[in-house]
Amino acid sequence: MNHHLFQAAQLSWSPNLRVTRAEGDCETVLHRPASELKDRPLHVALGISVEKAHALDALARRDARAVEFLYGQLGSGDLVPLRLTLAMDEGEATAGVMELRALLDGAPPVQLSGLASQLSHELRNPLSSVKMAVQTLARNTGLSERDQRRLTIANREVRTLERMLWMVSEYGRDSLPNLEQHPPRSLVQEAVAMVAQELTERRVEVRVDETPDLPRVRVDAGRLRPVLAQVLLNVAMGLTEGGNVEVALRPGPEGRVQLLLNDPAGELTEEERASLFEPFECRLARGAGLSLAALRSVLLHQGGELCAEPLPGAGVVFTLTFAA
Repeated sequence: MNHHLFQAAQLSWSPNLRVTRAEGDCETVLHRPASELKDRPLHVALGISVEKAHALDALARRDARAVEFLYGQLGSGDLVPLRLTLAMDEGEATAGVMELRALLDGAPPVQLSGLASQLSHELRNPLSSVKMAVQTLARNTGLSERDQRRLTIANREVRTLERMLWMVSEYGRDSLPNLEQHPPRSLVQEAVAMVAQELTERRVEVRVDETPDLPRVRVDAGRLRPVLAQVLLNVAMGLTEGGNVEVALRPGPEGRVQLLLNDPAGELTEEERASLFEPFECRLARGAGLSLAALRSVLLHQGGELCAEPLPGAGVVFTLTFAA
């Protein structure tokens, strides 16, 4: 395989977790030339913990072509999103490694769509099994209060992963949207309902201030709701308990409607503006590096727009513009 064409690297390692072979585009993916990776400990080569390296080694030695997604601390210390395909090759544990940011940067829509579909497919099935197991355990009335809290946390994190998978899938989708007329307030309410449990746990409310007699907007609600819900939750995560997420619905230019979302905990510098809507680059998107990128992609496909401006003093306001 020509790894350079796919911006991929391949590592093999010994049973004592030292790299025996490094091939492909190691400088792009792992931020070091192949010659510097050989004979290094696996956890150093990937920028992960020793415990995580042992877990990857165990998965590789099962030879089941397992796929893992993780962040490695590479080069200058930045966290880099990596995708690993683990297997055995000629008796050695190996990993095909791709750096997701490099793979997505400048990629054509067809490539993005295929990658998103592949990632979603590979993760949804095992995630569904985990979700079913957690929900089954939660029905056990004999569990201690401590175990019940642990299951509550596990269930919440499963929901988070489900929404992140939707972000990945939606960001790469290039099919035509199914546009229908919707009241703008109902779109916000339906998005809030999707993350109601998380908002309740944080004791945060979403308050909507709407100008009377706003026209309906033309959107694909099924594609908009999940990404809008994640962005609302991202803002809520930056608030203290008992805070409010403030949403305003106002008339926009040329008969359009605008949704203004305040993020009082956000900070937007001039340097960050250029990368605000890039996947895995947004510092404002707490918990999901694709949420703003996916929301902007959805709006653009539906004739809308998304922009962000710093507020005086502190905070950021996001403006979503919908087609009339």
